[in-house]
Amino acid sequence: MYAIRVLRSHGMPESALQQVFRAVVVSKLIYAAPAWWDTSTDRQRIDGIFRRANKSGLWTSDSPTFEASCSSADDELFTKTSTYTNHILHSFLPPLSTASQSYSLRRRTHSYQLPGHSTHLSDCNFLTRMLYKNSY
Repeated sequence: MYAIRVLRSHGMPESALQQVFRAVVVSKLIYAAPAWWDTSTDRQRIDGIFRRANKSGLWTSDSPTFEASCSSADDELFTKTSTYTNHILHSFLPPLSTASQSYSLRRRTHSYQLPGHSTHLSDCNFLTRMLYKNSY
């Protein structure tokens, strides 16, 4: 944020400052989001960053929310993980489920077996979280 203030003081246009904020700050936060996404204190800190950015004109109200951006990034990573067998995370996926093949059930977002609940730490795992996402 200090670097953006320096760029603003040197006369950089507001639209360019918004692009710098999205390219530097938002991209780094989205990249690190899977590691801390389940803790509410960190979410409150991130919300504070975006409130300050909104007040300073770096993040407009018509921009997608940070939560929506993180969710779409997670969906994209999970799609790549489950689609490409060469992906580094593909070997950590559970085996494909055979239970739904004999039933006419609603379409699921994936065809993997759901892992059992073991600990809270495993619930925070990216793959476990994505396997259970939209499974209601």
